[in-house]
Amino acid sequence: MSPLRRLPDFALNGIAVAAGIGVVHLLVGVLAGPQAAPLALSGAVCASLADVPNTASRTWQRVAAAAALSTLAVLVVALLKAHPIALGAGVAAVVFVAMMAMSWGARAGAVSFAPILALVFSMAVPPTHQALAALTGWHALGAACYLGWSVLASLALQHRYRTLALVRTLRATAQLLQSRAALLAAPPAQGLDAQATRAWIGGEAELAERLQSARDFVFAAADSPRARRETAMLLRAIELRDVLLASRLDLDLLGDDATGQAILQRVARALGGLGAALDAAALALRDGRPAPPLDAQWYDLRGLFDDAEIGADDPRRRLLPAVTDRLRSIAGDVIRIHALLDGEADEAPLTRAELQRFVAPEGWPLKALRAQLTLQSPVLRHALRAALAMSCAYFIALALPWASHPHWLVLSVAVVLRGNLEQTLTRRNARVVGTMLGCAVVLALAFALPPAALSGAFLLAVGTAHAFVMQRYWLTATAATVMALLQSHLVDPAGGFAIAERVADTLLGAALAWAFSYVLPSWERRSLPRAVARVLKELRGYAVQAVNPQTVDAIEQRLARRQAYDALNALATALQRSAVEPKAVRVPVREVAALLDHGQRLMAHLSMVRLILARRGGELNMPVAEAALQQAAATLSSCLTLTGPEAGPAASSAATPDDSAVLPMQAPAEDVLPWLLRRLQLLVADARRIRSAARAAVALVKPASSSPGS
Repeated sequence: MSPLRRLPDFALNGIAVAAGIGVVHLLVGVLAGPQAAPLALSGAVCASLADVPNTASRTWQRVAAAAALSTLAVLVVALLKAHPIALGAGVAAVVFVAMMAMSWGARAGAVSFAPILALVFSMAVPPTHQALAALTGWHALGAACYLGWSVLASLALQHRYRTLALVRTLRATAQLLQSRAALLAAPPAQGLDAQATRAWIGGEAELAERLQSARDFVFAAADSPRARRETAMLLRAIELRDVLLASRLDLDLLGDDATGQAILQRVARALGGLGAALDAAALALRDGRPAPPLDAQWYDLRGLFDDAEIGADDPRRRLLPAVTDRLRSIAGDVIRIHALLDGEADEAPLTRAELQRFVAPEGWPLKALRAQLTLQSPVLRHALRAALAMSCAYFIALALPWASHPHWLVLSVAVVLRGNLEQTLTRRNARVVGTMLGCAVVLALAFALPPAALSGAFLLAVGTAHAFVMQRYWLTATAATVMALLQSHLVDPAGGFAIAERVADTLLGAALAWAFSYVLPSWERRSLPRAVARVLKELRGYAVQAVNPQTVDAIEQRLARRQAYDALNALATALQRSAVEPKAVRVPVREVAALLDHGQRLMAHLSMVRLILARRGGELNMPVAEAALQQAAATLSSCLTLTGPEAGPAASSAATPDDSAVLPMQAPAEDVLPWLLRRLQLLVADARRIRSAARAAVALVKPASSSPGS
């Protein structure tokens, strides 16, 4: 097996980026000489920021945008460089425009940083080094050349990117299975351990991100047998996530006694074994080899509880078949993924055209920008904050004794200051550590390598910094320090490295970025009412569709489910980010956590209702079932909203089963209708709790959000 097969997509992308920048540097150096090559190199580096594992069409759009914006930034610096005060205003203007690009969401993150890096690189060029037209022209040429390279590299790596996106999704799903197993296996006193719960929420967020990345690759692929198999695997993983969420239901009814804990331990072992089997399948897909054989104990689970020491009259015995059915459903999806790896076909429920609706949008509509033109917008507030911070850094740098390198202080602020305090603090610490390490590396390279070899070290630093920016930022910070110092040295060898000054600038820049985090802050509580309203809206939309037996539009139902998951994930992420904010402005943790918990339970109940209707619908007494489903739909529409009256008497009469005594007397295999009715009762009960938690959270936030410091 080729060692390249073991490389993750970000490492392959880093190698491709370094190779492309090296080609641009070599090409321009050969054709135009050593003075033009470093300037073209800057253009290529700036454009490369937007070159991440992606489809070729998205790569073209994003790299082209980064190339255009970075060239405009170079032009601004070239025009104003002779006028230091005016250049400070230019820095603020470029930064503001760059940060407003975040109006188009996370996909614009790398694009928005390209003009800032171009600003820094062009400020590093000595004033007499090149004429205005040459400085801008060589930068534009380098960016354009890299744009061509990026599209070609993306096309060449497309199949591998798609496979690795699917591998990451399967492995994240496997990790979630094992996280759930760990939660169940924990002793009763630790069952709700905060660290384990955070790990579960983090795993959910990671899986949501990887699922969407895989959708963007797999669903966008042209039709072929391989694309159909990959699509089938991804759809199985999506369904598996849904059933896994449902696996938590009713387990609290097992109790904390020895019998209940023994049953939980078996459930945990089954989930852990299935997680290991799925991870093995993902590794086989990555390595291009057949899936390993499945252990029979993880796919034939009918006898899982046969020797459980539980009395014949113990109500918990009636719950075991339902638990077994859920585990077997998960096992069935894992088995099908293994079979697909071995070349079997699986009929897709959606056509290629229908799947396109699940691919994330890529356009750059102006209405997205117009929506941010208000001081309530976190994007506008961050753009103003960043412009003030970096222009302030520039003017402070001019006043320092080592004012010959003001760009380094600007860069230090730029890489540390993020849109929220959590990311800023993380970047601050990693940036300081990375700069220290990077300076040490540059000193070692300067002594150990001849000047001609520094270009190779620069390319290695570029690839490393690019590859690990979302994985290990301290490593990116180290490589970026090496890259920036060597880039400045290549453009102006006479300027030296000035290591001590760079360290001082980094410490000062990190402190400035931290301080400016409190200027026009966008605390998470400001957007909490909108986030809560979105959660209720998406849950309501999906719930009404899922409990409607007449729903025939599978696409709309799947879209509604994805939007509900996305809304819950966004709220969970906001809760995590708020944990590092000042105590006085944090979101109400207890209420938001309750909302998330019951929101996930609601999604789990809906998953079970869908499965019952899809697999056992023909066995139901449909007049009774339809009446119950219609009543549940009406109650859910009333409950899952912040406004309006409470649910009516009919809806509120549904009991809330909270102990094992209310379990149906018949096993699900004998009569599934009582289990459906019970599931609908629990569904409505959780919807009421969601509304209660949502109202409490918003009520606690609204008075505080009007305070001046908010």
